[in-house]
Amino acid sequence: MKQILLITDGCSNVGLSPVVAAAHAQSDGISVNVVGVLDHGDVGELGAAEIDEIARAGGGLSRMVNMRQLSQTVQMMTRKTVVQTIQLAVQKELKHVLGNGSIEALPPEKRGDVVRVIDELGETSRLQVALLIDASASMKPKLAAVEEAIRDLMLSLQARQGKSEISVFHFPGSRHGDDCVMDLDWTSHLNGVHAIFPKLQMGGTTPTGPAIMQIVDFYRKGDYGRQSRDETDGMMSDYVV
Repeated sequence: MKQILLITDGCSNVGLSPVVAAAHAQSDGISVNVVGVLDHGDVGELGAAEIDEIARAGGGLSRMVNMRQLSQTVQMMTRKTVVQTIQLAVQKELKHVLGNGSIEALPPEKRGDVVRVIDELGETSRLQVALLIDASASMKPKLAAVEEAIRDLMLSLQARQGKSEISVFHFPGSRHGDDCVMDLDWTSHLNGVHAIFPKLQMGGTTPTGPAIMQIVDFYRKGDYGRQSRDETDGMMSDYVV
């Protein structure tokens, strides 16, 4: 199972709409979860609405949290999305076999068997999580919390029975350069995580949509390659606010 986990605190302002990009991801079988990191209030109505729309378009979950809650929320969303993905697959199969896609419609004893199978698959299925970090200037005070969340997520994934891998990206890559940069290739080990954050250059625009699409390409190709895209549907102005 494939996931993109976006950690951000603000609104995108350059390039392809992140909602359109998330829909592209879901069509490729990649769930998109979004964590909005709150600080002294909230990210604003516009930012909160965008976060919710990205997750819905990507078939994932969205949560608004403060920095103290970030680590726990990242782990919860990752595991909950795995179970949700399996439930949807099971319900689809039930509908095909029984003409009814609802687990609740099964007799109690059968329902219990299905739930146990879902729990087991959630623990044993292969899982890949591409972590996408908003590195705009406003996120700088929150990087320590993000780093802690990544460490705890990797420990949580290592405790699963199935194979789990994580990769880490940040955006923007530079003030005038790449939309998204890979910091850590697929790994199931903690080695290398500590070296990511001192290298991050905070600032620049917020190209959330293009960054999501680069990770979709990363999943499609099996490795990370930058490639110009021709999509224009859902494009936003390059005007930066």
